[in-house]
Amino acid sequence: MVTQAQIDLLRHQEIPQQKLLINGKFKQGEADNLAIISPIDGAVLTHIANATANDVDEAVMAARKSYESGIWAKQSPAARKKILFRIAELIETQALELAVLGVRDNGTEIGMALRAEPGSAAGTFRYYAEALDKINGEVTPTDEAFLGMVLREPLGVVGAIVPWNFPLMIAAWKIAPALAMGNSVVLKPSEQASLSVLKLGEICLQAGLPEGVLNIVTGKGSVVGNAMAHHHDIDAIGFTGSGRVGASLMQAAAQSNLKRLFLELGGKSPNIIFADTKDLIQAAKVSANGIFRNSGEVCVAGSRLLVEESIAEEFTSELIKIAKNFKIGDPLDVTNDIGAVSNQQQLISDIEFVGNATQEGANLLQGGKRILQETGGFYMQPTIFTDVTAEMTIFKNEVFGPILTITPFKDEAHALTLANDSIFGLASAVWTENLSRAHRMIRHIKAGIVYVNTYGGADNSVPMAAAKQSGNGIDKSLHALTTYSQLKTAWIKLS
Repeated sequence: MVTQAQIDLLRHQEIPQQKLLINGKFKQGEADNLAIISPIDGAVLTHIANATANDVDEAVMAARKSYESGIWAKQSPAARKKILFRIAELIETQALELAVLGVRDNGTEIGMALRAEPGSAAGTFRYYAEALDKINGEVTPTDEAFLGMVLREPLGVVGAIVPWNFPLMIAAWKIAPALAMGNSVVLKPSEQASLSVLKLGEICLQAGLPEGVLNIVTGKGSVVGNAMAHHHDIDAIGFTGSGRVGASLMQAAAQSNLKRLFLELGGKSPNIIFADTKDLIQAAKVSANGIFRNSGEVCVAGSRLLVEESIAEEFTSELIKIAKNFKIGDPLDVTNDIGAVSNQQQLISDIEFVGNATQEGANLLQGGKRILQETGGFYMQPTIFTDVTAEMTIFKNEVFGPILTITPFKDEAHALTLANDSIFGLASAVWTENLSRAHRMIRHIKAGIVYVNTYGGADNSVPMAAAKQSGNGIDKSLHALTTYSQLKTAWIKLS
């Protein structure tokens, strides 16, 4: 059990200027450093290296050299497994330090940060360490004069670009399976949240990962991400972020070497509450956590609440009670339920969405304002809108903030129409005691994930899938191992 005293010992530790990790060494980038502003108090926390296209090229060359040398790719599965297990163990040993560092960087409340960042990352490395020697090739049934074999090989150099909301967790989702399959990696964290990812780089070296197998380049997406996307020596990129950036990556891939892209993009996830839900109070608690925790900065956040008309008033009343009781403030205070919005730009965007929704006729029932400005930090009330129709911007666009819309529905068919009225298809949820209805909804909701009588919490055993404009990639599960590898056919004529 982590105590407040343990957290307070770490909260004010000086963070040195951060450097790029290239070929096993930390080095200064070519450009001027970037200041890191803590969302807790708006103060400068430290500075990170601001990589240039030349720095990216150096990192890619290091990754390519390490891959072609076979120093990692040709190690036995047992040897790779041992190092990935060691990475998991070191993450767990340094979990509190990693979590506090990340919270100071991006504002996630410490309880969630411990579970979702080092807790999840350690579990992810351990999962792929356990799995990597259980991915087999095939011998196909064919004519006796021939032997047909299907082999699975690494892709080569894999790029990974991860966002600021859960940088350590999402980085692990991408680099752990990529490393497990023998690839070398160039990783770009968000310039808004790089610190815990750079610490992960130290841990990987400490665990014995060979030099050049994992390289980390920090800096602006417009420079670093663009250079990675256009680079002819990166074989694939795994990306989590906005649809706008995902589209630009696709263009860059077409303009360069047709690199593979695995994209996890935006979401506007429907959370559907039927009147036969067994425990409406519990459903309201879970639904509130599904949108308001981490200030709504969750890819799968249940931001569109669809409630059957007969219970809409009762359910909305319960949600408002829960939202009002959330304690918001310093994310390193264990008594707070919700921390800070990750950065000032996101807070401004959230407030603009509130103003726009009000102008379009949505009814603001709860929240909608910035709070705790005297701290210098970026904090916002949990916000609830009713009278939201499918034509409104707040219903259609991803906010990525603590803003919930409530729309009533008449029946199952109406609920499906509303749920699928979106360009996105990342996550969804259905609350019902009717098993047949649950299965019908699972089949007909156009989303990569359907939660039933819960929201969130899926572990590494199932994939993070997506539909429509929410992407095409696979994070988590054994499917990610096939994502970061390629098939080769051997057709052998026997004498």
